[in-house]
Amino acid sequence: MGKVTGFGEDWLNDGLDAPGADSGLWVAGVGYIAGWREAREAADRLNRALLGVGLELSELRTVASTNEDGRGVVRLSGWPDAMDRLAHLLETSARGAGGAV
Repeated sequence: MGKVTGFGEDWLNDGLDAPGADSGLWVAGVGYIAGWREAREAADRLNRALLGVGLELSELRTVASTNEDGRGVVRLSGWPDAMDRLAHLLETSARGAGGAV
């Protein structure tokens, strides 16, 4: 599967943006692209996993970004009910794997 970005033309305007996530000043000489690419690959992988467990990217998704040093950052953004469903899935998975929840 290729890059996973969302559904429909308006997926970027569905209210799940993270204000301030990509704001701020860029510093000359910092290699932001390499960090962003690494974050994008991780975000795409997690978005495919979210789709794989039945969550919709219009409700919950990851977004690639960088910090001020150019290091890749993956941000998870979603509606509260979708976050609750994800938490339930993770808790169920942790219990089944013998993890502590």
